[in-house]
Amino acid sequence: MTRRSFDTDLANLHREVLRMGSIVEKQIHLSIKALVEQDEVLACEVIKNDDIADELQREVEDRCVKLIAMQQPLAKDLRNIFTTTKIVTDLERMADHAVDIAKIVKRLKGEKYLKELVDIPKMAAIVQDMIKDSLDAYIEADVDKAYAICKRDDEIDDIYRNVFTELLDYMRNDKSNVGQATQFLFVCKFLERIADHVTNICEWTIYLVTGETVDLND
Repeated sequence: MTRRSFDTDLANLHREVLRMGSIVEKQIHLSIKALVEQDEVLACEVIKNDDIADELQREVEDRCVKLIAMQQPLAKDLRNIFTTTKIVTDLERMADHAVDIAKIVKRLKGEKYLKELVDIPKMAAIVQDMIKDSLDAYIEADVDKAYAICKRDDEIDDIYRNVFTELLDYMRNDKSNVGQATQFLFVCKFLERIADHVTNICEWTIYLVTGETVDLND
């Protein structure tokens, strides 16, 4: 395999990672849309489409194995391939959390919400932007951007704490709110975990560029 061929295959891998990221973003968007609009049909669509992300992960991993088998990569190339497998794993787990949210939509079918959902869609919008930006940082090998994205995880944590406090108050004031409020807390926790996976992607980008491992999930 020539160097040019290797670089072409690597570029194709990157395109597949971006495609997977776009699918994951859409899954998160649709799961939150289904939650806000109490759309069970849309929630079922999110659950059904989870296979797409799973298949993409397998395809990317298979390509990575073939690249290693066909050419003994240099250290930087090997890091690039290894990083790609780690990133698609994080993306697949994000897609799983979108499915988790969609399942909550089904559990809350027919219930009148105890409050208008404002903070949850806000969290989701931030998370989706973080996913896109983290993948851009990965493709561009931009360490500074990776660090900057991680700082936005603090905003997610702040919203989560505020929602947690608010929902606890709803539960304390009326025990009939406990079931629904608990489900909304789960949604927030899933979004927080998605943000943590974004931070993982940023950590892998830093590793790709510098060869150093960092822990930014504080």
